[in-house]
Amino acid sequence: MFSNDIGIDLGTANVLVYVKGQGVVLNEPSVVALDQKTKKVLAVGEEARRMVGRTPGNIVAIRPLQDGVIADFDTTEAMLTHFIRSLNLGGRWSKKPRILICCPTNVTQVEQKAIRDAAKHAGGATVFLEEEPKVAAVGAGMDIFQPYGNMVIDIGGGTSDIAVLSLGGVVTSQSLKTAGNTFDADIAEYVKKQYKLLIGEHTAERIKIEVGTAVKGLRSEVTDIRGRDMMNGLPRTVQISSDEIFDALRDSIRYIVQGAKNVLEKTPPELSADIIDRGIMLTGGGALLHGLDQLLTDELFVPVFVADNAMSCVADGTGILLENMDRISKTKKMIEA
Repeated sequence: MFSNDIGIDLGTANVLVYVKGQGVVLNEPSVVALDQKTKKVLAVGEEARRMVGRTPGNIVAIRPLQDGVIADFDTTEAMLTHFIRSLNLGGRWSKKPRILICCPTNVTQVEQKAIRDAAKHAGGATVFLEEEPKVAAVGAGMDIFQPYGNMVIDIGGGTSDIAVLSLGGVVTSQSLKTAGNTFDADIAEYVKKQYKLLIGEHTAERIKIEVGTAVKGLRSEVTDIRGRDMMNGLPRTVQISSDEIFDALRDSIRYIVQGAKNVLEKTPPELSADIIDRGIMLTGGGALLHGLDQLLTDELFVPVFVADNAMSCVADGTGILLENMDRISKTKKMIEA
């Protein structure tokens, strides 16, 4: 008998799908290419991502999720439908699958309904919603069901979710609309101001990965960047250094650090003591920014660790929760449609 459970990390930057018994079977960018005239979906995922910034006038490559929630319902539904059908699981299942989807901690009731409706229209039977930092903590190997304090900082593409967890629930949390995509935008804006050069989001992301750092002086590398000169409209190449990227990202990183401090200030003393002993887990693609764990350790006076599977923590967490669905339901934190 095959399982009817799948978990979805519906991220602003990427969608990861976990199938019970198989693990993570899909990891694709949250991008859809549409023909503006016919509204027809031309490509989804990696194929659509390659079109960003390179499409003719009648084709637009869009991200239907913004800041961790649905900005375009129809396109999100089309994207989910495409991904679920691409799994080729229909022949194996006699009925529609149960779906567990993750969302930011501050998502509204209206946004929750939009996510559930999109998943149902895409082929789901029962749809559960779970808070991202909770799922990320589980995916990182933290046992959040014990009466101990656990803290996680999940930096995704659209949101950074910071939470203290205990007994399977969120004790205190904060969700910030400053995350990986913000870093990319900061880099593009810095290059525009300093070099009068226009670059795309792919280039900005590459710069972040290759030379980006959260601590000045911790990394000393340079990389070539190519873009369009704002003065004459011609292609131009410049070099940019790690220290420059630190300057570009400084304000956004400080905002995340302050968010973590705010959550710690609201944490009950007993749980704070646990966090000092256990440390803080850093998850999500943004966790891989060079030196970010060191900066947070210095600023929060608590050990900060990057999860081994930082990129897939949320998807892996959905798998663990799916395996323990009955236990999860008892926490009364899961929203069922």
